[in-house]
Amino acid sequence: MSTPPSILIVDDDQRNREMLAEALNQAGFEIDLACDGAEALLKVKAVSYDAVVSDIRMEPVSGLDLLDSLRKIMPEMPVVLLTAFGSVDTAIQTMKQGAFDYIAKPVNLEELVLTMRRAVQHHRLIVDNHKFQRAFIEPTRTVSLIGQSKKMVDVFKLVGRVSRSRTAVLIHGESGTGKELIARAVHDNSARATHRFVAINCSAIPDSLLESELFGHIKGSFTGANAMRRGLLEEASGGTFFLDEVGDLSPVGQAKLLRVLQEGEIRRVGSNESVRVDLRIIAASRRNLTDLVATGRFREDLLYRLNTVTILLPSLRERPEDIPLLAEFFLSRYGDQKEVPVTSFSSTVMKAMVEYSWPGNVRELEHVVERAVALAQHAVLSIDDMPPEVLHKDGGHSDHVEMVPGTLKALQKEQVLKMLESTHGNKERAARLLGISRRTLYRLLERYGIGKSRPVIASDGQNHIED
Repeated sequence: MSTPPSILIVDDDQRNREMLAEALNQAGFEIDLACDGAEALLKVKAVSYDAVVSDIRMEPVSGLDLLDSLRKIMPEMPVVLLTAFGSVDTAIQTMKQGAFDYIAKPVNLEELVLTMRRAVQHHRLIVDNHKFQRAFIEPTRTVSLIGQSKKMVDVFKLVGRVSRSRTAVLIHGESGTGKELIARAVHDNSARATHRFVAINCSAIPDSLLESELFGHIKGSFTGANAMRRGLLEEASGGTFFLDEVGDLSPVGQAKLLRVLQEGEIRRVGSNESVRVDLRIIAASRRNLTDLVATGRFREDLLYRLNTVTILLPSLRERPEDIPLLAEFFLSRYGDQKEVPVTSFSSTVMKAMVEYSWPGNVRELEHVVERAVALAQHAVLSIDDMPPEVLHKDGGHSDHVEMVPGTLKALQKEQVLKMLESTHGNKERAARLLGISRRTLYRLLERYGIGKSRPVIASDGQNHIED
């Protein structure tokens, strides 16, 4: 670079401003400082900078407000935003509004220097054009995707970028990592957000029903077809069609889906007329589709159609720094549902959760927090409220209450009674929170004589366990 690049640092925390200034100055940048968004706007109108790095949480003009103003008056200016509050809403919104990049706090100074060098190079390449102007779109409705780990921030940024396109998206991740939530985030932040998001689980639809479910049928096309019915693909036209666990789709289903992707039209069962459909396809799989192609269980040509952009969702054990954020979020969701609200975790419980391997990922974490709240007798969740598997660092997991050792049978009976009481005798919900089947719960009730000699009395004074 012929002249030293100039950077404006915007932060209402003096210590942070000085720390960032020192790191960037040592890397060869010329630095100017602003204590808030309002001062920054005055400076960028008077001085030519190569890039701006700004905190998001500031008053009265936030980093997002500053970004929005800069996009209007000088859309070629790269803006890098910093925040300690990592969430899908913030990350996607910053990228959609035109931020050059998004860095979660605490800031890795080496990463910051590299990012600002890229921003400066980017700016000097596009100084005389405005091709990076972007329209503001309503924030995503997906609020339960939370994370400030680098892996999740990278996912959020990719969602923000791919949302603006029409391309197909393939999401890879273990069960419980939030693949459908990511798909909904892509839809909600796209131009198709005002149209339908239709989802199917490919492993749940048998071949005998697949064609009618996807394509619909006309009246009289088969026994029981008493009226014309639009299929799910037609219902999703104009919007987004999400295929969960697409790796479980049968060969017949794969062939029919490929034809839709190639031709952009469907034909209802029993009809000779084709119907055009305008769809964005998002697929997800817990299994590696390339491996399935190699073994002949998935069509290679279909994989090419689906795999335009791939989003890899990390497992929860790969981002342990996000566990406290997620746990607090779920506690805020369920903690207020009790007469005496549950408000926090003990430090021992939080440590145990961070060290657990979470084979069921975010879905399992939510289930554990909901269960713990249901059993809790105090405002602070303690070890006594947690399921045994979470307390083992080896991540062992069992869904069978019958396997609890004999020395814990008394505790097992007490847990069953407490869970029935907390759910007001709702056995289906009690079984789910205990991590067992309804049949297993009935066996335990019979074993302990619950419901016969000792009925469970809920807080309203009524016996709720008879069928």
